Amino acid sequence: MQGLTRTYLLALLLCLSLTGLTQAQEGVGNHGSLRLHADGAAGIHGDFINQGAFENQSGLVGFYREGAALSISGTHTPVIYDAEFDVPAGIWLETPLAISNNANLVSGDIRTTRVEAVAYTLFSFDSFYTGDSDVSKVDGYAGMQNKREFTFPIGDISRLRELTITADTQVPMARAAYFYEAPQASGTLGRSFKSEAPEGPLKVSQVEFWKLEGPSPVRATLTWDVLSNVSGLSSFLEELRVVGWSKSAQAWVDLGNTDVRGGRDYGSITSGTFIPDQYEIITLGGTDLQSQGYRTVELDNYYLSPNGDGLNETLELEAAADSPNNSIQIYNRYGQLVFQQDQYTGGFDGNANVDLVVSPKSGLEDGIYFYIITFHDLRERHQGYFYLNR
Repeated sequence: MQGLTRTYLLALLLCLSLTGLTQAQEGVGNHGSLRLHADGAAGIHGDFINQGAFENQSGLVGFYREGAALSISGTHTPVIYDAEFDVPAGIWLETPLAISNNANLVSGDIRTTRVEAVAYTLFSFDSFYTGDSDVSKVDGYAGMQNKREFTFPIGDISRLRELTITADTQVPMARAAYFYEAPQASGTLGRSFKSEAPEGPLKVSQVEFWKLEGPSPVRATLTWDVLSNVSGLSSFLEELRVVGWSKSAQAWVDLGNTDVRGGRDYGSITSGTFIPDQYEIITLGGTDLQSQGYRTVELDNYYLSPNGDGLNETLELEAAADSPNNSIQIYNRYGQLVFQQDQYTGGFDGNANVDLVVSPKSGLEDGIYFYIITFHDLRERHQGYFYLNR
């Protein structure tokens, strides 16, 4: 920070244009107009109370404190061009905080109430952030403004649990928070979103959920980790879903699965298009095709050697050519999805097309792989193993 990171705000008179600024022993209050010029920088080491205009289009404002938390409050929203957060004990937001360029999350969480989105970190237009991790994230609500794609750096006290939205047009506003609570008994929201689906084999997570707010159609990508227990939602990753609690129906609704990546312990799933404001919360769900009458067929194991000698070059499965309404998934020995395709008729030659584990179109290492091909017209699932040896 060019020697400025441990300097109190009042010592920066050469860099600042100030009106109505006061400083107490434990914090700083802005009661008028505070503005940084050019490459000016300010370090705030205590609570910040913003009661006046603080809208900077340049310069850096850093929040630093050792051994204790600090808070940002006031009647006006601070708008910071570049921000840095290095408060290991955390920063409590009691008012929205807007970032117009870059936020560097060094250490400590930015915390807000989860009861409602009255305070949140807002990333607007071309703003972005760096450094998000299990120990530096938004523990509460984060917001975005005027973007077509954004990943909310949200989580709980110990885990980063990101949520990404994508849209076909610019989204004017959206907010999100993560809750490590059972949806059917949320103490924070004081609500019970019963875990049973209204009908059919739809299952709903009993350990976590996200709250996503916004008026525009989006697709949401949720992540899971070892604590999410996706194995309890579905026997197969292809049957995982994003589900939402409908405000109008007061029931769980299947929001779809347009992309799923990863393995049993870590991965992500993307929904179909929906309007967040029509749903109270969203979370991970699953279906079980076997409960819908799908018959599972165990196939023989295969040997695959794509080495150019013309023998066993690709994975050819029975009935695939005659029943193109199918989907195939291939997993490595760790349970990670490495290949998936709809309307599979053959042609897998040992190259991955899922980029969570390896680069797309890269050659997989030798070893044993597990495959599942589901024939939707036949209501059958064929599964087995093959050994890949180049």
